[in-house]
Amino acid sequence: MSNVPDQLQYTTDHEFVKATDTAGEVLIGITDYAQGELGDIVFVNLPKVGESYVTGGVFGTIEAVKAVSDLYSPLAGEIVAVNPALDADPAVVNRDPYGEGWMIRLKLSDPAARQGLMDAAAYRSHIGA
Repeated sequence: MSNVPDQLQYTTDHEFVKATDTAGEVLIGITDYAQGELGDIVFVNLPKVGESYVTGGVFGTIEAVKAVSDLYSPLAGEIVAVNPALDADPAVVNRDPYGEGWMIRLKLSDPAARQGLMDAAAYRSHIGA
């Protein structure tokens, strides 16, 4: 069964949004369910710091042994950091998707837009957990 932490928010595309200590900034990555469906992750292509994305915009790709999937930004904003650990060890997403496997840190254009994301209960229902 997939791990769905209560304190995070989720999208129907299986990205999570995690609050940070900086107001208006969030960490984004893929959910435990998504990494499980992909299998062994071998490569993650992430954007550059300073790039901006709209809600639903493709910010990168994730490659597993048998599939390549787009990564969608759950919210609009500017990339303020990318996870450098994923260059050397993309499989960290398999081992710790909500912790060391985060992908981007986003400065939100509209922090109130987070209200449109799913909570853990809604996401569990979405994935049939």
